[in-house]
Amino acid sequence: MEQFIAERSVSPATGMEQWVVASAETLTLHREATAFLVALRSKGRSVNTERAYAGRVALYLNYCQGRRLVWAAPTFLGLAGLQRWLVTEPLPARSPRTAGHPRFRSQTTANAVMTVVSGFLRFGAAHGWVAPATVALLSEPKTLWHLPPGYDVGEDGQWRTVDKAAFRFALTDPGYQDLSPEQIAVMISSARTARDRFLIALLACTGLRIGEALGVRQEDLHLLASSRVLGCGTVGPHLHVRRRTDNPNRALAKSRQPRTLPVTADLVALYADYQYERDSIAGTAGTRMVFVNLSRPPVGRPMSYPNTKAMFDRLARTATHAFRPHMLRHSAATTWLRGGVDRDVVQRLLGHVSPLSMERYRHVDDSETRQAVEHVEALQSRP
Repeated sequence: MEQFIAERSVSPATGMEQWVVASAETLTLHREATAFLVALRSKGRSVNTERAYAGRVALYLNYCQGRRLVWAAPTFLGLAGLQRWLVTEPLPARSPRTAGHPRFRSQTTANAVMTVVSGFLRFGAAHGWVAPATVALLSEPKTLWHLPPGYDVGEDGQWRTVDKAAFRFALTDPGYQDLSPEQIAVMISSARTARDRFLIALLACTGLRIGEALGVRQEDLHLLASSRVLGCGTVGPHLHVRRRTDNPNRALAKSRQPRTLPVTADLVALYADYQYERDSIAGTAGTRMVFVNLSRPPVGRPMSYPNTKAMFDRLARTATHAFRPHMLRHSAATTWLRGGVDRDVVQRLLGHVSPLSMERYRHVDDSETRQAVEHVEALQSRP
């Protein structure tokens, strides 16, 4: 039975990295799956997205192979079986020590796989490889009774009914986790290196996404009171966020619009500490990327997503709470909003295109609900 794998390839002409789906035995490309990945690339999707999609398409093809399904013509029961299989099939053990403790995909991960499979089948339908009847299985009508803020249902309510994914687990909203200033301070002080302290403080101060932070180059940091000598008229210390597709660590800013973010004097001081640390280590001067490996070989190589995750996981193990890069972005946004910063300003700081994206950040915490109850109690107790 033929099996498929997601495989990384590098163009000998351009050196550009790309992902393909190929036969595990012969390395023959799966034509339709690889075309789907090429289409993603042509839309400017990051190589990290391409890698994830390649793995999920290969997973789908192998599922079809194992059950003698035609990938281009799955039945309703076939797709429903895939959805169920994704959360019931044990995953391979990560090490011999964990062999007796099976682990499974979460429903969130299963939803992500089903989203890619649906996109792959729709792409196939657009090119005549998949029948329209198959695409019709992927969605079903849903009436919106609780409308998002600002949603326009049309003059006659014609846009109140939308298509929703037919094969998607209904998940309980886990909410968004943020960190208190005290927790962030502890994490900064617990970091092993000046680089890690600067990275944590940078995310907390600016609300950068981790991909944006890892993609910052030295020329993006304008940390003097005046940057006119650099040809920049922005007043005060700041940094520029720019989307680049040629970063050697594959870090990519999500937003295509560049933006400028002011930074604090404390953050400038932490960067000076990091620069002193970096300059004292041989091999770190060969790149203009700000965040580089200081001890993990190869020293001086731009810091990668896995290295960053390992650092955050290490700090989380020493704390009594979760600690992930995006929690710092959420903390920055929540702090700004609770501090009375205008929503439009926060939207610009975060790099969101739509104001609807701001809804996730303004949530009420326990202290605010207690203040509301105590305020009413005080009003009622007045003579």
